Amino acid sequence: MAEATSKSRLTRIALAGVSGYAGAELARLLLQHPRRSASSLLFLGRPEDIEPGSLDELHPQLTGLAPELPPVLPFSWERLAAFGADILLLATPHEQSREWSPLAIDQGIRVIDLSGAWRLQNASNRTVYGLKDVHPHAAADLQAAAVFGAPELHREEIASARLVANPGCYATSIILALVPLLRANLIDLDHGIIADAKSGVSGAGKAATPKTHFMYAADNLSAYAVFNHRHTGELLEQLSLTSDQIQFTPHLLPIPRGILSTVYLRLKQRGTAAQIEEIFRSFYAGHPMVRVRAAGILPQIQNVVRTNFCDLGFELGPDGRRLVLIACLDNLLKGAAGQAIQNLNLMLGWGEAEGLR
Repeated sequence: MAEATSKSRLTRIALAGVSGYAGAELARLLLQHPRRSASSLLFLGRPEDIEPGSLDELHPQLTGLAPELPPVLPFSWERLAAFGADILLLATPHEQSREWSPLAIDQGIRVIDLSGAWRLQNASNRTVYGLKDVHPHAAADLQAAAVFGAPELHREEIASARLVANPGCYATSIILALVPLLRANLIDLDHGIIADAKSGVSGAGKAATPKTHFMYAADNLSAYAVFNHRHTGELLEQLSLTSDQIQFTPHLLPIPRGILSTVYLRLKQRGTAAQIEEIFRSFYAGHPMVRVRAAGILPQIQNVVRTNFCDLGFELGPDGRRLVLIACLDNLLKGAAGQAIQNLNLMLGWGEAEGLR
């Protein structure tokens, strides 16, 4: 049963960028959310679209999820105002999100942005996106107020945020693997950390590139963006690391979706598997979307794909100091749309896992 707000109406949620892979997942999750009805949702396409579009023609897999699917309407601020949007989900390119987020917030609309436009507080880390602000001082103020949308790290801040910057998919997997041990001050940072991550092709987005075409990606495994991937800044900022302390290398897997990140590190002192497992279980107690596996049981992509779970596992070396962490998630769900719904739930005071199981 959908829940009424203090305004005696359903909270109204708009989604801009419904045409992409993450946009399709957001539409599906919103249509199936127990607190939602189709009439409280607004799906928006590109501003230059002249006529309304059909959601089931755009994404046939969504056919039948509601008695009558909402149309996909051309984006306009007038349409958002007439709808009375409370929250705007942006599954749009970085530049578009950087432009639109301040305008939405000026109209009293809270924003969850799935792009990299607002994730990075350090300007030098943000240069990888090449963003240009029309009003730099206003953008700087909003940047400072933006909350990094990792519920396992910033649950309370997300709940009251005006702007939530959804984390990157690779960054989510590596951050969740490392943060319990870093908070416990157990990692030998002088020895360094290696994060070797592999993602399905959908992580590159819907627009085809030479390296995401079937003839390149099929029967292949390739590394890319070594030393300069966009998610590196998120690792440095959220884990309080320097670029000398972690090496992140992403790879393209010949599968549609899913991420497996293997993280290699050394402990400061000799430990036991039981101690490591207890640190992870204690840290993630009460966090419904992280599943900690017992020592030696290593996560696999097939067990998380099409779910919003991040599975964490590890193997401790015979010396008690070499540690290998494995993190698996679905890059379109826990790495994008599903995590955005987690943040939506927190912002509206609903159960964090509602609509995600």
